[in-house]
Amino acid sequence: METANKTQIRKNDIVKVIAGREKGKVGRVLKIDREKARVFIEKLNLVKRHTKPGKTNPQGGIVEKEAPISYSNVLIMCDKCNKPTRIAMAVDGAGKRSRVCKRCGDILEAKKK
Repeated sequence: METANKTQIRKNDIVKVIAGREKGKVGRVLKIDREKARVFIEKLNLVKRHTKPGKTNPQGGIVEKEAPISYSNVLIMCDKCNKPTRIAMAVDGAGKRSRVCKRCGDILEAKKK
């Protein structure tokens, strides 16, 4: 997948799921897998995994964790218009590229946690 390496969604972005079981829910991006074109969203698409006791989890048992969602099934949320939007790339006078909301034209900044 050629476009997967050029994803415009970044870690800590607020996104809305537009398809699948979690449709309509909003969450923060935890991780992006560019090779498989998947994103992990905080507290969305949770699955249960049965784990053996080990060093990280001495008790073992059933652990809930986030499963990946396809990159095409999420849209970034604009801060200004507070709606899901597509992303345009804009170049300023100094040649710096920035992500821009297609609805209102506002510059999208990645949130710091």
